[in-house]
Amino acid sequence: MIKVNGQKYDYQEKKLLELLEEQGHRPEMVAVELNEEMVPREKFPETVFHDGDVVEIVMFMGGGAR
Repeated sequence: MIKVNGQKYDYQEKKLLELLEEQGHRPEMVAVELNEEMVPREKFPETVFHDGDVVEIVMFMGGGAR
């Protein structure tokens, strides 16, 4: 099991890019932390999860000051 944004998933041995696509995220619009370390976007296709990993996905939002 891994934990993604506080939710448990049976997702070990799969790749980060697969998770993002399955959850409907656009890789260019998110930042990802794996076990408290930022994952560079170019590493998304090769980053594999292992049992006990903790993933945080942060989405960029548009907007600005008024």
